[in-house]
Amino acid sequence: MQAPHRPVKDLRLEGYRLTTAEILYHLPDYPSLLQTYVWQDYDLAPKFPVLAKFLSFWEENLEGRLHSVKVGSKKIITGDEIRHAAVQLHLH
Repeated sequence: MQAPHRPVKDLRLEGYRLTTAEILYHLPDYPSLLQTYVWQDYDLAPKFPVLAKFLSFWEENLEGRLHSVKVGSKKIITGDEIRHAAVQLHLH
């Protein structure tokens, strides 16, 4: 599942939040060494289906075996935090 391609504001109102994952993986030619990959997209907490799809793709198509994944996510905006402006002023 990939986050829909809509304006970020719409995604946030539907519960999507900016999610960052730090992925450590084993280098294919040197499995004792770890490399870091940082992934970021809008995803739905707490199951993170977009990240899960990406990690599934990784395991099926890439040679670097996953070591660990750290996920950080923060809800940025909620529906009750949005207010319409009653007045709009222009300064020149």
